Amino acid sequence: MKRRERAPLFSSARRLACALGLVLAGCTARAELPVVDSGIGPVALLEVHPDLLLPSSEIDLVGSGFVGADIAPARLILEGSFTPEGGAAQPIDLAMAAEPVDATHLRAIADASFLAALGGANGQLVARAKVVFDSPIDQTAHASPSVDVAFDIADTLAPSLSGATGGTLHVNDPIALSGDGFLLGTGEGATHALVSGCFLPSGASGDCATAGVTVTDVDVIALPAADWDRSHLVFPFAPEIAGIGPGSFSGSVRIENRLSGGQVVKAPFARPLTVTVERPEVNQVSPTGASLGQYVEVTGGGFVGAASDEITLLHLTGSFSADGAAQPTPVDLELVPHFVSGRHLRYVLDENDALGKVVDLRRVSGTFTGQVSPVVRKGTAQVAGGPTPVTLNIAPVKQVVWVRFLPSYVDSLRLYGLAAADQAVRARVLAVAARDYAGINIEFRSDEPTDFALYSQVDVAGPDPNDLGLLGYDNTPGKDVGNQRLFDKIGGVNASTQSDGFPGFGGIFAEEFLGFSRHPGPVDALPVTAPLFDTLFDPLRPETGTPATVPEAQAGIAALSDGSDCPASDPRDRKQVVACATFVLGNLIGTTLTHEVAHSLGLADPDGELFHDPGDLPNRLMEAGDGRPFEERAELVGQGPGVFCDREYDYLRTVLAGSATPPPDVARPGCD
Repeated sequence: MKRRERAPLFSSARRLACALGLVLAGCTARAELPVVDSGIGPVALLEVHPDLLLPSSEIDLVGSGFVGADIAPARLILEGSFTPEGGAAQPIDLAMAAEPVDATHLRAIADASFLAALGGANGQLVARAKVVFDSPIDQTAHASPSVDVAFDIADTLAPSLSGATGGTLHVNDPIALSGDGFLLGTGEGATHALVSGCFLPSGASGDCATAGVTVTDVDVIALPAADWDRSHLVFPFAPEIAGIGPGSFSGSVRIENRLSGGQVVKAPFARPLTVTVERPEVNQVSPTGASLGQYVEVTGGGFVGAASDEITLLHLTGSFSADGAAQPTPVDLELVPHFVSGRHLRYVLDENDALGKVVDLRRVSGTFTGQVSPVVRKGTAQVAGGPTPVTLNIAPVKQVVWVRFLPSYVDSLRLYGLAAADQAVRARVLAVAARDYAGINIEFRSDEPTDFALYSQVDVAGPDPNDLGLLGYDNTPGKDVGNQRLFDKIGGVNASTQSDGFPGFGGIFAEEFLGFSRHPGPVDALPVTAPLFDTLFDPLRPETGTPATVPEAQAGIAALSDGSDCPASDPRDRKQVVACATFVLGNLIGTTLTHEVAHSLGLADPDGELFHDPGDLPNRLMEAGDGRPFEERAELVGQGPGVFCDREYDYLRTVLAGSATPPPDVARPGCD
C-alpha cells in the first residue's frame, strides 16, 4: 500500500463532464465560479536596457508587480517613431513577447521580426514603452504606466580598447579592460580578448626570451564589468595564458567583437599587459560548522577547474576529535571540491569521499583542527599553495526540507477566498511543520536552499494531478528507513513510483480540502463532510461570501496560536473570520505536509511494513486519512494537533539527532 492521504476516489468521467461544461447534478465547473482576483497587482516599468540594440540583443525590462507566464503572458508595447539614418521619422506601434526572468525582470529579444518592423535599417527608435500582462483569469490586459525610451538601432558595433589593468594577481583573477563599443555577451554576441606575450616562471635563470614561454593570441571571452556596460570588460587571466605557476608575464591584449550573425570587428590597437602571478592560496573556509550534504565555501585565489584537464584539490592535514572520544584521529587527505571561479570553491560534505572514509558523517560529530592547502593541476603540471589554519566542526545530520508553493496552490486560494492571505497561510504551514518536528534536527524552508546540496523538496499544489482527490501523496520510491537519501522529492511525477500501478504525482493538494464542504465546488465531497468547514469558509468563498481583502488579511495576520476562538463568534468580524480561516487552512495543509514528509523519512512502522498507524486513536499524526477527522486536522473544538506516537518520535530522534530544540513536553500516544 502506498503512502497517501486518501480522499475518496474521484470519477474521471465526472471530472471530464465538468471540464466540458456539462450540467451534472452537484458538478460545479471551475469556470462557473465568480472571478474575483487575477493574481496580478499594480504593474510598474522602471528601467529599460540597453540603449543600443543589435541583432538578437536582449532588452531588459526592470519593474515591479511582474508575474510568471503561468499566471499571465507578458508583452512589451512600444509606441513612437523610428528615424532611419538619413531618412525621415516614421510612426511605429510594436508589440513584442516578453518572458519572465524573475520577480523584477522581463526579457524581450530584438529578433528578426522586430528589426524587420523597423525596415531593417539603422537609426533611432524613440517611444513610450509599457509592459502588459494578459490575464486569462479576468480576461483583462494589466498594463504598466508608460515610460520614455530611446534606442539606437545598429547592425554592427566597432570596439575600441583604451587600457588593460594588470598587476599582482592569481591565475584566473580578472583583468579589467576599458574602452567602448563592447558586446554584452547575450544573444548579440561577445567581445573576445586575445592575449600575446612571454611568461617567465619564478626562479628561472635568464630572461623571458631564453627561459620563458611565448604565447600568441590566447582567446578568452570578456564580459561586461557591470550589467549593460559597453565600456568596461573583465576576463580571467586563464591558465592557457601563462600556465598555473608563479612568475611574471609581459605582453599585450587586443579585442574583437564577434556578433551573433558571424561578423567579426577588431579594435584598431592592442594595449600592453604586465602581470605578476602568485601561488594559489586559501583565505577563508565557511561556515565553521557543517553537516552531511552541506556546502563548505572556500575562498582564495589561483583555483582552476574550468577545463577538462584542470582540477583543484584541498590538502587537509591535522586531527579530528570526535565528540566523546578520548583520542583524536590523525587526518591527512585530499578533498575534491567543485570549481566555481578562480577565487571560489565549493565542497560538499560527502560520506563517500576521503573525509567520509575517515569520519562517519552520518553518525559522528566532532571538530577537525589543522590546515588546508590548495593543490592545482593542469595536465601534468602541479602547483601547491601554502597552508592556511582551519577549524571545521562536523555537525550531526540535518534534514533540510524545501516547501515549494506552486502557482496552482496560489490559484486554489481564490476558491477559499484567501488569495490575499497567501503569505499568512504559508507562514502557518511552516509554523505547523516546525511544531510537529520540534526536537528533531530538521528545518523547513520556503526558499530553495543554497547552502545544502542534499535537501528534500515538498510541492504544495492546488488540485490533485492524479485525478484521485488525494489530499497528499508521498511519491518517493519506497520507505527510506534510516533516512539514507536526504534528497527525497515529494512532488512532480516519479516514474519509478508510477510503474507499480500507483499514482505518480506527489505533493500536497490544497484544493482537495474543499471536499470537507457540503458544497465542494470543483472537487468531490469527502466521505464525511464537516459543517464546521462551511462555517469557517463560507463568509469568504466567492460563491457564498466576500473574499478577504489585503487590508483584512493584514489585520488578521496576528497569527492565532490555537483555535479556541474559532470560528468567529460574529461573522461580521472580518478580522477574526480571516484569521480563523487562515489558521485552519494552514493547519490542514501543514499537518498533511508533515505526515507525507514523515513517510519519506521511513514512517510509520520503520521496523515493519505498515505505512500508517493501525487502529483509530485520537491525535495520531501517522494514522490513515479516514482516521483523522476534519476537527483534528483543523485543531478545533478541543481536537488535535496530531502528533507522532511514542516509537515514531524516538525513531526520528535517532535518525535526526542533534537538534538544538529540546523535545517538547507532549503526551504521545502509543503506536499500536
